[in-house]
This record gives sequence, structure tokens and C-alpha cells, in this order.
Amino acid sequence: MPLTRISLHAGKSPDYRAALIAGVYAALRESFAVPEDDLFAVVHEHGEADFAFGRHYLGIVRDADLVLIQITANATRAPDQKRALYRAIARNLGRDPGVRPGNVFVNLVEVAPENWSFGDGGMQYGPPDP
Repeated sequence: MPLTRISLHAGKSPDYRAALIAGVYAALRESFAVPEDDLFAVVHEHGEADFAFGRHYLGIVRDADLVLIQITANATRAPDQKRALYRAIARNLGRDPGVRPGNVFVNLVEVAPENWSFGDGGMQYGPPDP
């Protein structure tokens, strides 16, 4: 059910971008118990002029290899699950494709379950039709 959007500077290889998706998905499966095949992710590449960020905000050092990850998911997870997710994403992306932890920025957007349609015009997680 999560929708993952990953943004980064343009120029990384297809393997690098695929590793980002795989690392985030593995963290979602581990921390949020996302089922197999529940994978919806897109990667957006940006030129220098279209990718701005604070290089030292909150004392965290970031550089041109920053990866911005926005995950939209149901508002059903506890703070401990969210912390576990953030740690798992940083760990996974550190292993492959080698993103420094300071360059892993995650934003979780929580929505009500009825705010999804996975196809066929249905509201798969919402109340049944009257």
C-alpha cells in the first residue's frame, strides 16, 4: 500500500536507482509488514538547478548524493515502527548502493485508508459500498 517517491540528482545508473527502490521496499517489508508484491515506487531525477537542500540543517552533513524519499502510507503505524523504518532505510541504502546515512532524507505522509484506489475504480481499503 505505500507509495514511494525517490528524488535525487540526475546521472545515477539504472542499477543505483533500482537499489534505492529495493532498499526502501525491503525496509517497508521489515518495519511496516508490507506484503510481497505491494510495491509502488517512482524515481525522479533532477538537475542541479531543480534540487535544493540545506547542506547542514540540524547538524547533519549532506552533499550532492542526497536522496529524498517520500512515502505515503496508511496512518496506522506507531512511532517505534516509524523509527525502525527510518533506520532500516538508512542501513539498506548504506549497504547498496552506498548512500551515506546523512544523505538519506525520509518524509512519511500518512493518509486515511479510504484515500487509496489501487485500480478498477475501487476503494480497496475503505468502507464497503452502500
